[in-house]
Amino acid sequence: MADGGVVVDSDLDFLRAVAGTAAPREVLDRLCLIDIPYCGFDGRRHKGQIVVHRDLAAELQELFALMEQLRFPVAGAAPIVCFGWSDETSMAADNSSAFNYRFIAGTARLSRHALGRAVDINPRENPAVYPDGRIAPAGAVWRPGKPGTFTEDHPVVGAFREKGWRWGGDFTHIRDYHHFERAEK
Repeated sequence: MADGGVVVDSDLDFLRAVAGTAAPREVLDRLCLIDIPYCGFDGRRHKGQIVVHRDLAAELQELFALMEQLRFPVAGAAPIVCFGWSDETSMAADNSSAFNYRFIAGTARLSRHALGRAVDINPRENPAVYPDGRIAPAGAVWRPGKPGTFTEDHPVVGAFREKGWRWGGDFTHIRDYHHFERAEK
């Protein structure tokens, strides 16, 4: 759907964006829904949405504005409710998202996504690569230099770092190239 030349990829209100989550009220009370403009892989301007911790909303809007300014393409951005709260389905669709009340895969620890303090961007271009060789999402390939791909020296990665975010490409146990997280301020 287009609105004044802008492709609208998500147009939910907050209640619809968190409908069905298992998150407790104290987590939901700290979240907000933000609109983010970005350049799509089709070269057009898009409007998506992300549910994020309210303390990080302005930073994420600035970072997505930088991506748009740099014409860094984003495949899509819709709250994970649009994917049935499935991280795997969202990643397979190359969706960029933040809040998802879930545990870190294979653990009993809540992910920073569960608090809206992490964002995943372009997971098909920036997959998670595990020590055993598994890649998520399945079939994704990390190709530095390909549009929409993050690298150690990419200006978007640098901008996230300058604001205090940690990039998953720097993790030692896994290379989670699509993942950025921000600890409590």
